Amino acid sequence: MTTGCKTTTVFLTILCALLLTILGLTQEWPPWAWATLAVLLVAVPAAAFKVAAMRRGSVPVDVEEQRTAVPIERREQRVSNVAVPSQWADYDFLFSATVRWYPLDASGDAPVVSPAGLAVEAVLDRARALTEQREPGRASLVQHELSGALGTMRPDRTGHLQVMAEGVTLTLREHDQERLTKLAEVRKDKAVWEHQRKYEQSKREYLGEDVLKDTGSAVVWWLAKNDDHVEKTVADLGLLAQLTSAANDTDVPQRLRDLIPQPQSERPDLTAMDAPPASFEREPTAADHFEAFLAGMGFTDGDVRRGMLAKQIAEIIKTQDRNETAEELLRRFDPPASYAPDDEATDDTPPGL
Repeated sequence: MTTGCKTTTVFLTILCALLLTILGLTQEWPPWAWATLAVLLVAVPAAAFKVAAMRRGSVPVDVEEQRTAVPIERREQRVSNVAVPSQWADYDFLFSATVRWYPLDASGDAPVVSPAGLAVEAVLDRARALTEQREPGRASLVQHELSGALGTMRPDRTGHLQVMAEGVTLTLREHDQERLTKLAEVRKDKAVWEHQRKYEQSKREYLGEDVLKDTGSAVVWWLAKNDDHVEKTVADLGLLAQLTSAANDTDVPQRLRDLIPQPQSERPDLTAMDAPPASFEREPTAADHFEAFLAGMGFTDGDVRRGMLAKQIAEIIKTQDRNETAEELLRRFDPPASYAPDDEATDDTPPGL
């Protein structure tokens, strides 16, 4: 800008000198006028240059520094799908980002380095230190953590660069994500199954160790279930005694046997009282008592509730180490599809009959 002002001043001075010379020749100026003109042509430009310099003043120091300082040279490089470890073995994250850096002042004897390599190494070290402490199922959350951790310029391990990363993305391989989804579903199903198992186990313990511990406990439980209907509870004493005996794999106490209701088929036939006694009479088993209990409750043959109740009682009996009785109940009241009822009659028939 200063050079342009000087050039303009010189040009105007020469132009004025030519005009005044032409005017002096045409007007035939005296010799003293030519001397005055020469002095003015020298003095006026000098005075103009001095006045301009005084008005402009000196350049501020900070402006001089900005004009003379070398601009900082920045660099960047994109890295894509670099595997970094997670907290779980064999489940690596895939890391992508734009690595940015700028060099620091280095001494004259510093070695020649590859700034891109050092910058990428520094970013990956910082990323790996965070991801190896995170579970792979939280990739989106860890991505935002990395964006914050890598968003600040920090020196690399050599001290030659300041490094940061932008545009961070963190994903999992597709098949790893599918495995994690399946594992999560299995854990949820297992938790539901555990709750169901504990519920059933608690129910069996409640029935076996509390309700059906003895006939008295069963009577109190039945009384509470029937809203304090004493008459109904008293009428069901024989059934409760049978149920308690079956649950504990014991015989019905002698004092309660008269209260056991007899099924229609097992009631004594008065017309056959004179018949000769049988040569063999089988002792009633726990399954027989349970049969009488079902008949007294009105659960006739073909009622699906017979099998359901037999399964529950069998589970309770198994907790008392009475597996044979439990198996007998299941064979008799809840047989498998391939089981024939005639087989039971054949097995229970004494030899010779």
